[in-house]
Amino acid sequence: MAIISETTRPVAASFAGLPLRTWQTLGVALVFIVACVLPFTTSSYHLFQLTMVLVYAIALLGLNILTGFNGQVSLGHGAFYAIGAYTTAILLDNTAIPYWATLPIAGIVCLGAGFLFGLPALRLEGLYLALATFALAVATPQLLKFRGFEKWTGGVQGIVIDKPSPPAGVPLDSDQWLYFVCLAVTVPMFLIGWNLLRGRTGRAIVAIRDHPIAAASMGIDTAMYKSLTFGVSAMYTGIAGALGALAAQFVSPDSFSVFLSISLIVGLVVGGIASIFGVLFGAAFIVFIPNIADQISKAAPWAIYGIFLIGFMYVLPTGVAGGVKRLGSLLGRMGKR
Repeated sequence: MAIISETTRPVAASFAGLPLRTWQTLGVALVFIVACVLPFTTSSYHLFQLTMVLVYAIALLGLNILTGFNGQVSLGHGAFYAIGAYTTAILLDNTAIPYWATLPIAGIVCLGAGFLFGLPALRLEGLYLALATFALAVATPQLLKFRGFEKWTGGVQGIVIDKPSPPAGVPLDSDQWLYFVCLAVTVPMFLIGWNLLRGRTGRAIVAIRDHPIAAASMGIDTAMYKSLTFGVSAMYTGIAGALGALAAQFVSPDSFSVFLSISLIVGLVVGGIASIFGVLFGAAFIVFIPNIADQISKAAPWAIYGIFLIGFMYVLPTGVAGGVKRLGSLLGRMGKR
């Protein structure tokens, strides 16, 4: 699949007399307004789904930084999602720490875990790296069931978490409050990712993906950048896992099977590789399409899911972000006529 990068390939400079950046700003503002209104217009179940869209969007952004922008293919990010989720669950179960304070701790733990895993992974590239990360995803649920860790992880029974309650005087229920907590985390995480990838560090990350030998000859410490990128990517996914644990109110080893890592890769491809805001569409695909497939066929929902995925890739081979870019280019050419 061709890589469409927001940092390297501009589309039409203007449309309908307004600069492209203005349209982008208006689009982001509109999405944010809609996101703030949605909790007051949907049921609790649909609000939970929207909350999970925000959670998976953060995880996909972390995976995109690693795979889309740095070129390191990971099939094991479900493991870092699990580490973040269990970090929050263990802290809430064994300490009096407030729920919001567990989020940065989960991020720091996953940052260290990702960086340490990235060091030996420097010797691996392409399919070999993908296989190593896949092994991590396979091993994680088994490690969480290990009797030596059962005191902390709860073993196969897992850990039950209380849903955060809104502060006194805030006219929101617990579902709405958690949604806004996730939204309040998602927005700065996207801003940080946007600024990171558009700056000097981002150019170095992309240069390593596109021309590693040339990047090294220009003085870029490729080993350090690749390890740090792995760590930052794991940090994003760990924070997403912490939020996901709060939303689900429960963690168990079976919640973080290999299928979670595969679902993250599916969301990455559907949203658009090397696209920051495309991960929102990928997250929506992960959350909503399995439910739609189940409604269509109770007997073979995953067959329907596969049909959806094949059809989507046939219509939008570069993901939603690539399709939007092509549409923007078309509208730009029409606006110049």
